[in-house]
Amino acid sequence: MSHHDKIKEHMEVIGADGVHVGTVDGVEGDRIKLTKKDSGAQVEGATGEHEGHHHYISMGLVAGVEGDQVRLSATGANAQTFEEEGGE
Repeated sequence: MSHHDKIKEHMEVIGADGVHVGTVDGVEGDRIKLTKKDSGAQVEGATGEHEGHHHYISMGLVAGVEGDQVRLSATGANAQTFEEEGGE
């Protein structure tokens, strides 16, 4: 099932454990673009070394869209390991 049409700008992206992973800046192809302010996602043990550019989450990690939240199938910490950086 595709969640592309349900995901909108400013929605919160959360891991399966309820941890904040990021905020949607948009959808580009099969990836969710996170806002730059969430580049160093507030995940325990995360560092801000990649701060300042967009990160992307694969649509394959989306378990569902509920209200104003995008829920991932991976925990917050695991989702961060799957993030991809943009070319900015």
